[in-house]
Amino acid sequence: MVRDGYFYALPLIAAGFLLDWLTQPAWAIIPFLLAFFFLWFFRDPERAIPSEPGALVSPGDGKVTDVSTSADGKQWRISIFLSVFNVHVNRSPMAGVVREILYQRGKFLNAMNVASAELNEQNIVTVVGDGDGDREGQRVVFKQIAGLLARRIVFHPKIGDRLERGQRVGLIKFGSRVDVQFDASARINVKVGDRVKGGASVLAYLSPDPKARAAQESQLAGTSSDSPRAR
Repeated sequence: MVRDGYFYALPLIAAGFLLDWLTQPAWAIIPFLLAFFFLWFFRDPERAIPSEPGALVSPGDGKVTDVSTSADGKQWRISIFLSVFNVHVNRSPMAGVVREILYQRGKFLNAMNVASAELNEQNIVTVVGDGDGDREGQRVVFKQIAGLLARRIVFHPKIGDRLERGQRVGLIKFGSRVDVQFDASARINVKVGDRVKGGASVLAYLSPDPKARAAQESQLAGTSSDSPRAR
């Protein structure tokens, strides 16, 4: 349970008891139901995090609404719509270091609207792979995008913090959207219409970073040339 759930629910529960005492018990039903809704909405279930090399996991629960490439063909973008019925805790899509956090003020269009990815209020986070084998150096950007109902985006880590794949990083309150952008060399593992779970569902498998792979190959070549057999 995210602690915000208690902040919303406890005053409503107190109001329900007060109404029950001062008026008719029927009047207490509404605040009790609202309290139950907030406790349910801010649920935070445990998830089994995939361990496969290069696995890029979903940052949130919801429905995949878009799988497309950028205009220059160099990046994939996967969009996920979070309805009011989904878990709204967000998770890091990969292991790495937070290199940039950009909070962008904007509109509150319906998160299903394609324009919301650019125009809506959002938090843009850049993570660079670190310690994920040959995926080290990969750059992934994920966005927490406010929707029609969402009015607050929460993100806890700071620039320089290291994240684990599937680690909880924040949440978006009420209906919203998350986007993930990554290199076009990755192998996509979902399609439009799929239902995904934050931290548990694999969106794609990242390919080895070309620079890291070249460095590894160069190191291996140097090691081979120095070996007794090479002489």
